[in-house]
Amino acid sequence: MKKLRTLSLATLSVLGFVLLSSCGGDDDMNPDMPMPTGQSKTYALAAVANPSISGLVSFVENDDNSTTVTISLNNTPAGGQHPAHIHMNTAAEGGDIAITLGTVDGGTGEGAVTFSTFDDGTPVTYDDLMMYDGYINVHLSASELGTIVAQGDIGQNELTGMSKTYDLGSVAVADISGTATFSERVNGEALAVLAIENTPAGGSHPAHIHMNTAAEGGGIAFTFNPVNGDTGMSKTNVAMLDDGTSFTYEDVLDFDGYINVHVSAEDLGTLVAQGDMGQNELTGESKVYTLNSVAVPGINGTATFSERANGEALAVLMLVNTPDGGMHPAHIHNNSAAVGGGIAFTFNTVNGDTGMSKTNVAMLDDDTAFGYADVLTFDGYINVHLSATQLGTIVGQGNIGSNSTE
Repeated sequence: MKKLRTLSLATLSVLGFVLLSSCGGDDDMNPDMPMPTGQSKTYALAAVANPSISGLVSFVENDDNSTTVTISLNNTPAGGQHPAHIHMNTAAEGGDIAITLGTVDGGTGEGAVTFSTFDDGTPVTYDDLMMYDGYINVHLSASELGTIVAQGDIGQNELTGMSKTYDLGSVAVADISGTATFSERVNGEALAVLAIENTPAGGSHPAHIHMNTAAEGGGIAFTFNPVNGDTGMSKTNVAMLDDGTSFTYEDVLDFDGYINVHVSAEDLGTLVAQGDMGQNELTGESKVYTLNSVAVPGINGTATFSERANGEALAVLMLVNTPDGGMHPAHIHNNSAAVGGGIAFTFNTVNGDTGMSKTNVAMLDDDTAFGYADVLTFDGYINVHLSATQLGTIVGQGNIGSNSTE
């Protein structure tokens, strides 16, 4: 009887295991439970208020047209509860809440929710979300929604990985300079990030794309969000010029323009950073010619021609020991300095206070094309004159192009 009882217990154990396994299988096969289709997409969530908190958000398509969104953050504080939402528009623009994503638990850094509608009840599918014009915010707490701990663009606003960076050089303040980076979005638009170093705390610095080169000057074509002096940062979505004309990432790369960052809205005339962009970007190729003293010992310098992406050139005349308040006309003349010749090209006047002149080089004074390559072979020389009323007095002179021995 003992042996029979033992066998009965063993048999019951096996049967119990089978029954439990069978029950588990029934749950897995439950037709009411949404199952992943295999389609998924992951986006990065960048740090905002706290540089140590960042992570990922994953979208998973389910077979019942719902979508499961899982947020995973690193370094969230234990005990915190962080509300998350999908917002309309890009993060740079801001927008209203479209979908509530529940709460990320600070202890685990995890949060997940499954949904099939927007908060207003409108249906939304996984495919809709993949092309949605939106972004995700994860907030510090329900009572501090204004503090963002992680953020990322999604859908059509996702960045493709293609980007272009332009240098922004110092102007009025020697220590303030930076970069302007344009990053391509899936929809062809761009995220523009201005990163300026050494901006004063509390300042707000308007910034714009202007038409033409910085040496020529031009009207405002596009307005960035102001640079925050505390962080030196500005983020702006780039989709249209100020006049409503389409302006995409590809347009940025070929635009005839330059960027100005101003000291304040009340003092737009003072520039803290500036740089050419698009077709006006400098290639890194340049040629320097010496400008020797002539009538005034001690006044001398250089003429530097730098190639632009469009084949034109930036000409920078740099003289030392020019008198304060002076304005010195400068030209390229035909022939060599020893032979002499008429004026072929007129530079912007050299400022005596700085000894500087910057001029875009694209055409001779008679409208003949005159780019960087032409400068290198031109039969000419440069004269810098004492003043507009004393053109006969030369303060700097040097051969260029085919006449140069440099």
